Amino acid sequence: AGAATMKRAVELDLASRFHESLVCYQEGIDLLLQVVKGTKDEAKKHRYRQKISEWLAGDCVMAFSDGKYHKQVRIEENATGFGYEKLFQEYLTEIVSEVWVEDPYIRTVYNFLRFCEMLVKGPCKVKTIHLVTSYDAGSGRSQQISGLEEIQQSLRSYGVTLNIEFSSSIHDREIRFNNGWMIKIGRGLDYFKKPQSRFSIGYCDLDLRPCHETTVDVFHTKHTKKM
Repeated sequence: AGAATMKRAVELDLASRFHESLVCYQEGIDLLLQVVKGTKDEAKKHRYRQKISEWLAGDCVMAFSDGKYHKQVRIEENATGFGYEKLFQEYLTEIVSEVWVEDPYIRTVYNFLRFCEMLVKGPCKVKTIHLVTSYDAGSGRSQQISGLEEIQQSLRSYGVTLNIEFSSSIHDREIRFNNGWMIKIGRGLDYFKKPQSRFSIGYCDLDLRPCHETTVDVFHTKHTKKM
């Protein structure tokens, strides 16, 4: 599986589909490293390491291993078609098991719930979500806390642990996956406009919900694992 993924990465690289090839390189190398770790045959282990080293010699993979990647998406005012799957799905590979969300304004808890639902659906195998946010300064604090606690309890039934931390000093907004991808959204997760009513188009499907103007920056920050 690792070799097939790496082959696909090379094909995407040659087709100048660099950010997609980067995802495949990351996943393929991690899969091969898992094989190396679980192989007791020293001869096979040496061959796997040699093959990985050959792939790591390529310019694109070296750029990947140095964390040199940046993609920017601009969402215009009232634009639609930018649900969470649109922004995050290509980075949620099967090796993703841990997610960090830092967002000081998790006030519309339903949007965070939708984000968690996307993680549960896969194809990633998320086991732990870390949320750092700030308390609602107004009368909605109790509703905010109870809503997050209900999400936390619901996630347990899917084998996912949600760790919640409240901070009064948090300002940055970023989402990180343990495969090295980091997404920064100018407005955080709540970049959707409020629906006109519970029965208006876009109330349930965020792809159909108009957005506030914001910028999404995607980085790769994690160095390739050492063999």
